[in-house]
This record gives sequence, structure tokens and C-alpha cells, in this order.
Amino acid sequence: MTESAKGAPTDGATVVACPDGPLLVRGSFTVVDQAGEPVPRSRATVALCRCGGTAIAPWCDGTHKVNGYRSDG
Repeated sequence: MTESAKGAPTDGATVVACPDGPLLVRGSFTVVDQAGEPVPRSRATVALCRCGGTAIAPWCDGTHKVNGYRSDG
């Protein structure tokens, strides 16, 4: 694994917590369900729901905008 100038890993996945929104995941990763089975994805970058209101779990569908979800911090 290599490191960026700030010391952050540059291989694997990067996760960004969007304020009051989803987790954006980029890079090389696998999402698995509760049984440990891979969840198919069609994009290199995905948005994972944090509000719990999505109709397409585990993916974000924008429901956080209407249900008033607020993240900490």
C-alpha cells in the first residue's frame, strides 16, 4: 500500500461521510449483506445510506433530504 502526502492510504477504499447524507465509498471494495454474500454494484463509487429510510438498501436514494436526517458534527 502506498501513502499520499498526508499519510492517508491510496490503495483500497476511501469513505467520505457527507454532512447530513450518505457515506460515499470509492475505490476497491466489496459490500456484503448480513449473510456475508456480496451485494452487486454497478458503479465504482457508491452512496451508502446512513439515515435508515432508503427503499433500496444499502444504497442511498435521497430519503435523508425529506426525513430530516442530521449527522453528528
